[in-house]
Amino acid sequence: MALKMEIMVERWPIAGAFTISRGSKTEAAVVLCILTDGDYVGRGECVPYARYGESLDSVCGEIEKLRDALLNGATREDLPALIGAGAARNAIDCALWDLEAKRSGKLVADMVGLPPLRDLTTAVTVSFGNARAMAASAAAFAGRPLIKVKVGGDNDAERIRLVAEAAPASRIIIDANEGWSGDNIVENMLAAAKAGVVLIEQPLPAGKDDILAEIPHPVPVCADESAHGTDDLHTLLGRYDSINIKLDKTGGLTEALRMQKRARELGFGIMVGCMVGTSLAMAPATLVAQDADFVDLDGPLILKEDRDPGLVFEGSRVSPPEPELWG
Repeated sequence: MALKMEIMVERWPIAGAFTISRGSKTEAAVVLCILTDGDYVGRGECVPYARYGESLDSVCGEIEKLRDALLNGATREDLPALIGAGAARNAIDCALWDLEAKRSGKLVADMVGLPPLRDLTTAVTVSFGNARAMAASAAAFAGRPLIKVKVGGDNDAERIRLVAEAAPASRIIIDANEGWSGDNIVENMLAAAKAGVVLIEQPLPAGKDDILAEIPHPVPVCADESAHGTDDLHTLLGRYDSINIKLDKTGGLTEALRMQKRARELGFGIMVGCMVGTSLAMAPATLVAQDADFVDLDGPLILKEDRDPGLVFEGSRVSPPEPELWG
């Protein structure tokens, strides 16, 4: 039976608003690539990100351009020559993995040679806002083992201090989303160190982070917007201690696994992160996260409701995906 492809846009309301230094959003707009071969259906979800020049229309258009190639048998290995890294390739790559798993009756985890998947502990996110509101949000998560805090404005030292005081038993990651500068990075890093923060994510704008090679790192620094693909990882040496692997940046699970392997060879720590999406987007990332120092896959917890079936969250613990969801 001939392969069929469908492209869908879905909008999932967020519980309240999700705010980072660049702005707020009240819904997660996602794109699905669905590949159908008779009774077998493979799905992949991606989140277009304006920071990288992506939109719903542009991502749908990129997937559509590959329709003929996919229906004529293009494989995951062919994708890098057909489409650049980014959200569109992520949706296609993950759909191809899922379809291959459904056809073969095997789990993707087995196909890539992983041991049985284990439950993971994910960070939960405190959105950017005024310091006392953020502290109140952190207090609500005070029983959680790992909290990720969005900063990137004036008075971040106070935000960091109050959040840490509100959740004294939690490990805290600070994510500035490129919101710091050469003028305040030392002050903010010292405040983070004093508060016991375990990781600082992307403090400076990508391309304007050379100072990281010149100043001490009292807290390890993780590259997000500065870390995209495997072949560029060596350029981060000396500036960053860890990298954040997101499938929407790498262009899917295939490249994410390659990037993870190379990052370990170079001595980087690894965080596996996500955009705000449903469990379908998180499911393939849980495979990469099996060997991660920090896991940040709480996207579905930010939504009013997740797709069904979805990943099973119990507090901060997330279980591996069931085949009905993905893989």
